[in-house]
Amino acid sequence: MGRRLNDPEHSRFASLVQLSVALFSCVLVYAVVSTLLTPNVGSIFEPSEIMANDDLGEKKKDECCRGIDNLELWGPAVKWGSEFKFNSSVECCQACKTMCSDNDGPCLCDTWVFCGNKDACGSRFGECWLKKQKDTLSPDRQDAGKSVIWTSGLIFGKGEGIVGMETEYGTLHIKLFPDCAPYSVAYILELLTLRHCVGCQFYRAEGRGQYWDSEGNHIKDASYGPPFALIQGILEAQGTPFKNMPTEACPTIRRGSVAWIGSGPEFFISLANHGEWKNSYTVFGSVLAEDMEIAEKIVQFPTKSDVWNNINVSVLEKPVPLILQRIKKRLGDLNSNVKSE
Repeated sequence: MGRRLNDPEHSRFASLVQLSVALFSCVLVYAVVSTLLTPNVGSIFEPSEIMANDDLGEKKKDECCRGIDNLELWGPAVKWGSEFKFNSSVECCQACKTMCSDNDGPCLCDTWVFCGNKDACGSRFGECWLKKQKDTLSPDRQDAGKSVIWTSGLIFGKGEGIVGMETEYGTLHIKLFPDCAPYSVAYILELLTLRHCVGCQFYRAEGRGQYWDSEGNHIKDASYGPPFALIQGILEAQGTPFKNMPTEACPTIRRGSVAWIGSGPEFFISLANHGEWKNSYTVFGSVLAEDMEIAEKIVQFPTKSDVWNNINVSVLEKPVPLILQRIKKRLGDLNSNVKSE
Protein backbone atom coordinates (compact mmCIF):
# COMPACT_ATOMS: atom_id res chain seq x y z
CA MET A 1 0.00 0.00 0.00
CA GLY A 2 1.27 3.34 -0.83
CA ARG A 3 2.17 5.75 1.91
CA ARG A 4 0.19 8.88 2.54
CA LEU A 5 1.95 12.19 1.94
CA ASN A 6 1.71 13.09 5.59
CA ASP A 7 3.25 9.82 6.69
CA PRO A 8 6.03 10.48 9.31
CA GLU A 9 8.58 8.26 7.50
CA HIS A 10 7.93 10.09 4.24
CA SER A 11 8.39 13.40 6.03
CA ARG A 12 11.81 12.34 7.32
CA PHE A 13 12.81 11.28 3.76
CA ALA A 14 11.60 14.57 2.32
CA SER A 15 13.64 16.49 4.89
CA LEU A 16 16.79 14.59 3.93
CA VAL A 17 16.18 15.39 0.26
CA GLN A 18 15.69 19.10 1.00
CA LEU A 19 18.88 19.16 3.10
CA SER A 20 20.84 17.52 0.28
CA VAL A 21 19.51 20.04 -2.27
CA ALA A 22 20.41 22.91 0.03
CA LEU A 23 23.97 21.63 0.53
CA PHE A 24 24.41 21.14 -3.24
CA SER A 25 23.15 24.68 -3.90
CA CYS A 26 25.64 26.12 -1.42
CA VAL A 27 28.53 24.24 -3.04
CA LEU A 28 27.46 25.43 -6.51
CA VAL A 29 27.13 29.07 -5.43
CA TYR A 30 30.55 28.94 -3.74
CA ALA A 31 32.16 27.53 -6.87
CA VAL A 32 30.65 30.23 -9.10
CA VAL A 33 31.52 33.09 -6.75
CA SER A 34 35.07 31.77 -6.29
CA THR A 35 35.56 31.70 -10.06
CA LEU A 36 34.36 35.30 -10.44
CA LEU A 37 36.49 36.65 -7.60
CA THR A 38 39.70 34.73 -8.37
CA PRO A 39 42.15 37.04 -10.28
CA ASN A 40 42.71 36.03 -13.89
CA VAL A 41 46.48 35.57 -14.05
CA GLY A 42 46.40 35.70 -17.83
CA SER A 43 45.04 39.27 -17.75
CA ILE A 44 48.04 40.64 -15.84
CA PHE A 45 50.75 41.93 -18.19
CA GLU A 46 54.03 43.75 -17.92
CA PRO A 47 54.02 47.10 -19.83
CA SER A 48 56.07 45.64 -22.69
CA GLU A 49 53.56 42.81 -23.07
CA ILE A 50 50.67 45.27 -23.21
CA MET A 51 52.37 47.08 -26.09
CA ALA A 52 52.99 43.82 -27.90
CA ASN A 53 49.32 42.92 -27.69
CA ASP A 54 48.30 46.40 -28.83
CA ASP A 55 50.56 46.00 -31.85
CA LEU A 56 49.04 42.62 -32.63
CA GLY A 57 45.55 44.06 -32.50
CA GLU A 58 46.57 46.91 -34.79
CA LYS A 59 47.93 44.52 -37.41
CA LYS A 60 44.59 42.74 -37.48
CA LYS A 61 42.75 45.92 -38.40
CA ASP A 62 41.75 46.51 -42.00
CA GLU A 63 44.30 48.50 -43.96
CA CYS A 64 43.53 52.14 -44.68
CA CYS A 65 41.20 53.06 -47.52
CA ARG A 66 40.32 56.72 -47.02
CA GLY A 67 39.43 59.41 -49.51
CA ILE A 68 38.41 63.07 -49.73
CA ASP A 69 34.72 63.92 -49.94
CA ASN A 70 33.40 66.43 -52.49
CA LEU A 71 36.39 65.92 -54.77
CA GLU A 72 36.51 64.51 -58.29
CA LEU A 73 39.92 63.50 -59.58
CA TRP A 74 40.30 63.18 -63.32
CA GLY A 75 42.52 61.01 -65.50
CA PRO A 76 42.30 58.16 -68.03
CA ALA A 77 39.86 55.48 -66.81
CA VAL A 78 40.98 51.87 -66.45
CA LYS A 79 37.57 50.81 -65.06
CA TRP A 80 34.35 52.57 -66.06
CA GLY A 81 32.06 53.35 -63.14
CA SER A 82 28.90 52.88 -65.18
CA GLU A 83 29.81 49.19 -65.39
CA PHE A 84 31.74 48.87 -62.12
CA LYS A 85 29.76 49.43 -58.91
CA PHE A 86 30.19 48.83 -55.17
CA ASN A 87 28.29 49.57 -51.98
CA SER A 88 31.07 51.57 -50.30
CA SER A 89 34.07 53.74 -51.01
CA VAL A 90 36.27 51.24 -49.15
CA GLU A 91 35.40 48.52 -51.66
CA CYS A 92 36.15 50.90 -54.53
CA CYS A 93 39.51 51.81 -52.97
CA GLN A 94 40.39 48.16 -52.41
CA ALA A 95 39.58 47.38 -56.04
CA CYS A 96 42.18 49.97 -57.06
CA LYS A 97 44.70 48.53 -54.61
CA THR A 98 44.37 45.07 -56.12
CA MET A 99 45.60 46.58 -59.39
CA CYS A 100 48.60 48.04 -57.58
CA SER A 101 49.89 45.03 -55.68
CA ASP A 102 52.36 43.61 -58.20
CA ASN A 103 55.87 44.23 -56.88
CA ASP A 104 57.35 43.55 -60.30
CA GLY A 105 55.44 46.16 -62.27
CA PRO A 106 53.82 49.60 -62.16
CA CYS A 107 50.43 50.30 -60.64
CA LEU A 108 47.64 49.89 -63.17
CA CYS A 109 45.42 52.04 -60.94
CA ASP A 110 46.45 54.92 -58.68
CA THR A 111 43.16 56.85 -58.40
CA TRP A 112 39.65 55.85 -57.37
CA VAL A 113 36.49 57.96 -57.61
CA PHE A 114 33.27 56.82 -55.93
CA CYS A 115 29.68 58.10 -55.76
CA GLY A 116 28.30 57.14 -52.35
CA ASN A 117 25.44 59.52 -51.55
CA LYS A 118 22.20 57.83 -52.65
CA ASP A 119 20.19 61.05 -52.73
CA ALA A 120 22.78 63.10 -54.59
CA CYS A 121 24.05 60.33 -56.86
CA GLY A 122 20.68 58.93 -57.91
CA SER A 123 21.19 56.29 -60.60
CA ARG A 124 24.96 56.81 -60.37
CA PHE A 125 25.07 55.59 -56.77
CA GLY A 126 27.82 53.02 -56.32
CA GLU A 127 29.77 53.96 -59.45
CA CYS A 128 33.47 53.26 -58.95
CA TRP A 129 35.82 54.82 -61.47
CA LEU A 130 39.40 53.56 -61.40
CA LYS A 131 41.96 55.80 -63.08
CA LYS A 132 45.65 56.24 -63.81
CA GLN A 133 47.41 59.58 -63.31
CA LYS A 134 50.18 60.86 -65.53
CA ASP A 135 51.81 62.36 -62.43
CA THR A 136 50.83 60.92 -59.04
CA LEU A 137 52.36 63.90 -57.18
CA SER A 138 50.21 66.29 -59.22
CA PRO A 139 46.86 64.54 -59.74
CA ASP A 140 44.43 65.98 -62.26
CA ARG A 141 41.51 67.61 -60.42
CA GLN A 142 38.24 67.92 -62.29
CA ASP A 143 36.18 69.66 -59.62
CA ALA A 144 35.90 70.24 -55.87
CA GLY A 145 33.36 71.79 -53.52
CA LYS A 146 30.15 70.99 -51.66
CA SER A 147 28.21 70.51 -54.90
CA VAL A 148 30.54 67.70 -56.04
CA ILE A 149 28.97 64.28 -55.44
CA TRP A 150 32.19 62.28 -55.68
CA THR A 151 34.71 60.98 -53.15
CA SER A 152 38.25 60.48 -54.47
CA GLY A 153 41.44 58.89 -53.24
CA LEU A 154 45.01 58.17 -54.32
CA ILE A 155 47.08 54.99 -54.11
CA PHE A 156 50.87 55.24 -54.17
CA GLY A 157 52.55 52.05 -55.30
CA LYS A 158 56.11 50.85 -55.04
CA GLY A 159 58.56 53.69 -55.60
CA GLU A 160 55.77 56.28 -55.90
CA GLY A 161 54.57 59.06 -53.62
CA ILE A 162 57.99 59.93 -52.23
CA VAL A 163 58.87 63.53 -51.39
CA GLY A 164 62.06 65.01 -50.04
CA MET A 165 62.67 67.27 -47.05
CA GLU A 166 65.90 68.86 -48.19
CA THR A 167 68.23 70.34 -45.57
CA GLU A 168 71.83 71.50 -45.82
CA TYR A 169 72.78 68.25 -44.07
CA GLY A 170 71.02 65.91 -46.49
CA THR A 171 67.58 65.04 -47.83
CA LEU A 172 65.05 63.01 -45.87
CA HIS A 173 63.05 60.91 -48.34
CA ILE A 174 59.50 60.38 -47.11
CA LYS A 175 56.96 57.88 -48.37
CA LEU A 176 53.48 59.45 -48.16
CA PHE A 177 50.34 57.56 -47.08
CA PRO A 178 47.38 59.00 -49.06
CA ASP A 179 45.18 56.00 -48.26
CA CYS A 180 45.54 56.65 -44.52
CA ALA A 181 45.84 60.45 -44.41
CA PRO A 182 44.40 61.83 -47.68
CA TYR A 183 43.83 65.39 -46.43
CA SER A 184 47.33 65.61 -44.98
CA VAL A 185 48.91 64.28 -48.17
CA ALA A 186 46.84 66.70 -50.28
CA TYR A 187 48.34 69.55 -48.25
CA ILE A 188 51.88 68.24 -48.75
CA LEU A 189 51.26 68.01 -52.50
CA GLU A 190 50.07 71.65 -52.45
CA LEU A 191 53.32 72.69 -50.78
CA LEU A 192 55.22 70.97 -53.59
CA THR A 193 53.67 73.40 -56.08
CA LEU A 194 55.18 76.42 -54.30
CA ARG A 195 58.50 77.81 -55.39
CA HIS A 196 59.57 78.16 -51.78
CA CYS A 197 58.81 76.92 -48.29
CA VAL A 198 60.00 79.92 -46.30
CA GLY A 199 59.31 79.24 -42.64
CA CYS A 200 59.47 75.45 -42.96
CA GLN A 201 62.10 74.22 -40.52
CA PHE A 202 63.16 71.89 -37.71
CA TYR A 203 63.46 73.69 -34.37
CA ARG A 204 63.49 70.95 -31.72
CA ALA A 205 65.80 67.93 -31.53
CA GLU A 206 66.01 65.23 -28.86
CA GLY A 207 68.00 62.02 -29.07
CA ARG A 208 67.20 58.52 -27.85
CA GLY A 209 69.28 58.93 -24.70
CA GLN A 210 69.58 55.76 -22.64
CA TYR A 211 65.93 54.89 -23.20
CA TRP A 212 65.80 53.44 -26.73
CA ASP A 213 68.32 51.38 -28.68
CA SER A 214 69.62 52.19 -32.17
CA GLU A 215 66.68 50.38 -33.77
CA GLY A 216 64.17 52.42 -31.79
CA ASN A 217 63.20 49.70 -29.33
CA HIS A 218 62.49 50.80 -25.78
CA ILE A 219 64.97 49.53 -23.20
CA LYS A 220 63.30 47.54 -20.44
CA ASP A 221 62.65 49.45 -17.20
CA ALA A 222 63.98 52.68 -18.73
CA SER A 223 62.11 55.98 -18.63
CA TYR A 224 60.04 57.20 -21.58
CA GLY A 225 61.75 60.59 -21.61
CA PRO A 226 62.72 63.33 -21.71
CA PRO A 227 64.49 63.25 -24.09
CA PHE A 228 61.70 61.93 -26.32
CA ALA A 229 63.67 60.74 -29.37
CA LEU A 230 62.30 63.03 -32.09
CA ILE A 231 62.95 66.03 -34.27
CA GLN A 232 60.13 68.56 -34.45
CA GLY A 233 59.40 71.28 -36.95
CA ILE A 234 56.78 73.22 -38.85
CA LEU A 235 55.38 72.81 -42.38
CA GLU A 236 53.80 76.18 -43.11
CA ALA A 237 55.09 78.39 -45.88
CA GLN A 238 54.98 82.10 -45.10
CA GLY A 239 52.24 83.86 -47.03
CA THR A 240 50.24 80.66 -47.51
CA PRO A 241 47.26 80.27 -45.14
CA PHE A 242 47.23 76.97 -43.27
CA LYS A 243 43.97 75.09 -42.72
CA ASN A 244 43.91 72.83 -39.68
CA MET A 245 44.23 69.16 -40.55
CA PRO A 246 41.43 66.78 -39.51
CA THR A 247 42.32 63.76 -37.40
CA GLU A 248 43.07 60.87 -39.76
CA ALA A 249 44.64 57.43 -39.26
CA CYS A 250 46.59 57.29 -35.98
CA PRO A 251 48.65 54.08 -35.89
CA THR A 252 51.32 53.39 -33.28
CA ILE A 253 54.28 55.72 -33.73
CA ARG A 254 57.33 53.88 -35.10
CA ARG A 255 60.90 54.90 -35.77
CA GLY A 256 60.65 57.01 -38.92
CA SER A 257 56.98 57.97 -38.53
CA VAL A 258 56.12 61.46 -39.76
CA ALA A 259 53.09 62.85 -37.92
CA TRP A 260 51.24 66.04 -37.10
CA ILE A 261 51.19 67.50 -33.62
CA GLY A 262 47.51 68.13 -33.06
CA SER A 263 46.02 69.55 -36.25
CA GLY A 264 49.35 70.91 -37.54
CA PRO A 265 51.26 72.66 -39.00
CA GLU A 266 53.76 71.51 -36.35
CA PHE A 267 54.98 67.97 -37.03
CA PHE A 268 57.62 65.53 -35.85
CA ILE A 269 59.76 62.65 -37.07
CA SER A 270 60.17 59.91 -34.49
CA LEU A 271 63.56 58.34 -33.80
CA ALA A 272 62.04 55.54 -31.73
CA ASN A 273 59.03 53.26 -31.37
CA HIS A 274 56.57 55.04 -29.09
CA GLY A 275 53.99 52.43 -28.13
CA GLU A 276 53.36 54.38 -24.93
CA TRP A 277 51.79 57.19 -26.97
CA LYS A 278 49.10 54.79 -28.17
CA ASN A 279 47.08 56.11 -31.14
CA SER A 280 47.40 59.86 -30.58
CA TYR A 281 48.91 61.34 -33.75
CA THR A 282 47.94 61.42 -37.43
CA VAL A 283 50.75 59.70 -39.35
CA PHE A 284 50.99 60.85 -42.97
CA GLY A 285 54.30 59.33 -44.00
CA SER A 286 57.50 57.54 -43.08
CA VAL A 287 61.18 58.33 -43.59
CA LEU A 288 63.04 55.75 -45.67
CA ALA A 289 65.29 53.69 -43.41
CA GLU A 290 68.52 54.70 -45.14
CA ASP A 291 67.82 58.39 -44.43
CA MET A 292 67.31 58.09 -40.67
CA GLU A 293 71.01 58.82 -40.19
CA ILE A 294 70.26 62.41 -41.28
CA ALA A 295 67.67 62.75 -38.51
CA GLU A 296 70.16 61.23 -36.06
CA LYS A 297 72.71 63.82 -37.19
CA ILE A 298 70.32 66.72 -36.50
CA VAL A 299 69.80 65.65 -32.87
CA GLN A 300 73.56 66.01 -32.32
CA PHE A 301 73.44 69.76 -32.99
CA PRO A 302 73.70 72.24 -30.08
CA THR A 303 70.44 72.77 -28.19
CA LYS A 304 69.19 74.83 -25.29
CA SER A 305 66.78 73.70 -22.61
CA ASP A 306 63.26 75.06 -22.41
CA VAL A 307 59.98 74.18 -20.70
CA TRP A 308 56.75 73.79 -22.69
CA ASN A 309 53.57 73.07 -20.72
CA ASN A 310 55.66 71.83 -17.78
CA ILE A 311 57.66 69.48 -20.04
CA ASN A 312 61.43 69.82 -20.44
CA VAL A 313 62.40 70.06 -24.11
CA SER A 314 65.57 70.64 -26.14
CA VAL A 315 65.37 73.44 -28.71
CA LEU A 316 67.94 73.81 -31.48
CA GLU A 317 70.14 76.87 -31.00
CA LYS A 318 70.01 77.29 -34.77
CA PRO A 319 66.84 76.01 -36.52
CA VAL A 320 67.39 73.84 -39.59
CA PRO A 321 65.51 75.18 -42.65
CA LEU A 322 63.95 72.63 -44.97
CA ILE A 323 62.56 72.63 -48.49
CA LEU A 324 60.00 70.18 -49.83
CA GLN A 325 60.96 68.74 -53.19
CA ARG A 326 59.71 66.21 -55.70
CA ILE A 327 61.57 62.93 -55.90
CA LYS A 328 61.79 60.85 -59.03
CA LYS A 329 60.26 57.39 -58.88
CA ARG A 330 62.48 54.96 -57.03
CA LEU A 331 62.30 51.47 -55.54
CA GLY A 332 64.00 52.20 -52.24
CA ASP A 333 60.74 52.78 -50.38
CA LEU A 334 60.67 49.07 -49.60
CA ASN A 335 62.96 50.01 -46.72
CA SER A 336 60.56 52.53 -45.22
CA ASN A 337 60.11 52.16 -41.47
CA VAL A 338 56.31 52.20 -41.39
CA LYS A 339 53.81 50.85 -43.85
CA SER A 340 50.40 52.43 -44.32
CA GLU A 341 47.82 50.44 -42.36
